[in-house]
Parts: sequence; structure tokens; C-alpha cells
Amino acid sequence: MTKEQLLEAVKKEAEGYFERGEFFCSEAVAHTINNLLGKPYDDDVVKMASGFPIGLGKSGCLCGAVSGGQMALGMVYGRVHGEPMNEKMFPMAADLHDFIKKEYGSTCCRVITRQWAGDNFKSPERKRHCVEITGKVAEWVAEKLIEDGQVEIK
Repeated sequence: MTKEQLLEAVKKEAEGYFERGEFFCSEAVAHTINNLLGKPYDDDVVKMASGFPIGLGKSGCLCGAVSGGQMALGMVYGRVHGEPMNEKMFPMAADLHDFIKKEYGSTCCRVITRQWAGDNFKSPERKRHCVEITGKVAEWVAEKLIEDGQVEIK
């Protein structure tokens, strides 16, 4: 599998979970990246992502896909009690933030979904928009992990 094929597969996997209603944005990204990494965490890790969809529990704040992406980066660059902070954690987290801000003008759910205010996913356009962001975040995280040698192309 080429890098491009792997990135497309990651994107489609994350999008598929959301599109089919199996997961929301943050959950789909966390689950997809855990799979990509060979499941270093039990599937229950997705439970940690369950409060983040639709801007932190439907509050419209931080985009859930971005939250899930940050959690996914923590799977690789995070730390446990007693360890020093991995020097790559903050720059990678900031880069994800900046990527989404550049793409959509904001990382705030209510801002990047403004045209569907109050829609609550009733329109297929709103859902498609969020599915697309979910796929882009998963793909971005996967690409960074490949570039950093954390994921090997086989």
C-alpha cells in the first residue's frame, strides 16, 4: 500500500464511521487512529472521545473532529504520570489547530457550521460537511504520524 492509498483508507474509515452513524466526529477520529496504530489502546478508549462531538457536548465550541485529532496525537506523543512532556506534543497539537483554522477559518464548531445553525444534522449538507472534516482530520493525523516514522508504510 502506498502512502496515498493508506491516507485515503484512513480518511474513508473515519468518514464511514460518522456517515453510518456508528460514531460522531471525535469518536471516529480516535477509533480510526487507534486502528491505524495497531490498537495500542482497548476499543474503550473511544469512550473518552464521546463528550467532544458537536463542539464539546453540543455546545458548539471546539470542533469535535479537532478534539478527536488531539486525542489521537496524544496516543503517540502523550505521557503518563512521571514522564516528561514529549517535545513533539505541543507543536503537533498546534499544527492540527492551525491546519483546521486555515481550512475553515476557525476551529469552533458553531463558526464552521454557521450556515446550518440550528439544523442539528437534519440536512444532508450539514452532515456531509462534518463527515468531510472528520476525514480530513484523521488523514492529517495519519500523514503526520507517517512523516514522523510512527506509522510505517507496508
